[in-house]
Amino acid sequence: MYKEKRANILLFCIIITISSGVLQYLNPDVNYFDYGLIIPVLLTVFIKNDLYTKIFGAVSVLSIIVFAFLNRDSAAGQQSITQHLFSIGIIVLTILAVLYVKKLYASIESDERQVNALFEHATEGIVLTNSKGEIVLINPAAAELFHYERDELLGKTIETLIPGRFHGNHASYREGFYKHPSNRTMGHGRDLFARTKAGGEFPVEVSLSFYNQKGESYVIAFVVDITARKKSEQELMNQKRQLELVTEDMKKLNTELETKVEQRTLILREALQELEKSQTELSETLNKEKELNEIKSRFVSMASHEFRTPLSTVISSASLISRYTTTEDQDKRDKHIKRIKDSVRHLNVLLEDFLSLGKLEEGKIRADVSEFDVPEFMEEVVDEMKSSLGDQYIIQTLIDGGQKFISDKRLLKNVLINLISNAAKFSGDDKTIWLNIHNDGDSMRLIVEDHGIGISEDDQQHLFTSFFRGKNVINIEGTGLGLHIVKRYIDLLHGRIELTSELAKGTKINIEVPKLEPEES
Repeated sequence: MYKEKRANILLFCIIITISSGVLQYLNPDVNYFDYGLIIPVLLTVFIKNDLYTKIFGAVSVLSIIVFAFLNRDSAAGQQSITQHLFSIGIIVLTILAVLYVKKLYASIESDERQVNALFEHATEGIVLTNSKGEIVLINPAAAELFHYERDELLGKTIETLIPGRFHGNHASYREGFYKHPSNRTMGHGRDLFARTKAGGEFPVEVSLSFYNQKGESYVIAFVVDITARKKSEQELMNQKRQLELVTEDMKKLNTELETKVEQRTLILREALQELEKSQTELSETLNKEKELNEIKSRFVSMASHEFRTPLSTVISSASLISRYTTTEDQDKRDKHIKRIKDSVRHLNVLLEDFLSLGKLEEGKIRADVSEFDVPEFMEEVVDEMKSSLGDQYIIQTLIDGGQKFISDKRLLKNVLINLISNAAKFSGDDKTIWLNIHNDGDSMRLIVEDHGIGISEDDQQHLFTSFFRGKNVINIEGTGLGLHIVKRYIDLLHGRIELTSELAKGTKINIEVPKLEPEES
């Protein structure tokens, strides 16, 4: 059809061109016929090929040039040439204008083809409706989607493609949309369904856009079949529910497992605690047994030495006394008698220590709390120690604070006598012992200090254990129970004892006891 139309236009252009040329040839002084040559150029606007425009333009320009030179001799001919040149200018402008218009038409035609291709080959269904809801245009994808032929839907209302149960509401929705149109994208949160020609239904997503043309509103609907997606979503929901059930079962199983683990852990912890307790008890038993064995060993060693020496002295002195029968031997007899008394006194001290330790272990010694006079208490201790030690030792005393104090006077006296006896025993050449008492009413501090042989740092940590004696006092008589008994007495009085000593410089023992009430005993 286009070829036939083009042939007719070309024939008409040729006729006009020839007619204009003949008329111009016959009337060279008349240039109005030049304008007849413009008509073929203008008519080529209906022919797509630019070549025809250029050909007819060139023919027209050449024809005018030829006719202009045919009439150049006369004065009128000179004027005619000017007019012909003007005509050439008009034809050239016409050629350019036609070529430009054809270029615009070609661009518009290309855009139209692209739009048509987009419409025709779109994978989404596209439906165009007018303000009455009638289908004006539908693309092949939409026709295939609804199982219709394209011509079957043209002129029908859009409700044709909607399930019957939605018709009532949809009509009001459509009227409201036309009154207040707006673009609506897909996935706007509503479940939509479409109907096929056979009456089947399927889920869809629809996006709407609108435009106005010549005073009438048109709506473009883009329709997408989401059956597969809905199926996938349903499967996903089913899987999610199954997963939730499995997760719930796993949680229950995990809870049960955690409960069992906690129970087993508790049982294991209790077993471990029992095992640790048993190990601790066993360790304590072994330590006590080890300590007891050490005590026994030290006791045997001490007893064999401390008891054997005075007993040997008693036996030997008693044997020697029997030899001195005359009056002149009285001094010798007195000497051995003194040795026997000293040995017996030493044995008595040993037995007193053993008896005190035994009573402490049996819990027979308790604090007897009462108020006593502090200066009188110090005087009694000093007098008793002077009678025991003799005049060779000097006891320097210092007392300050209150006159009265509440505690167990007897236990404190035993503590000081024990400490002063030790100070005298280990004083060496220095025979001075210092005794200080500080009474502030709430507590009393007792300090015994000597400048004797002192105690090594290694031995100081064991001094309060039973039967322990320092390495530097092996040759000095003693049981190793004195400081142990003192510590036990101080504990009964809820006090504390501190010892500081340095070899060859002496020892200082600091005791602090609180004021006791009678009920605390």
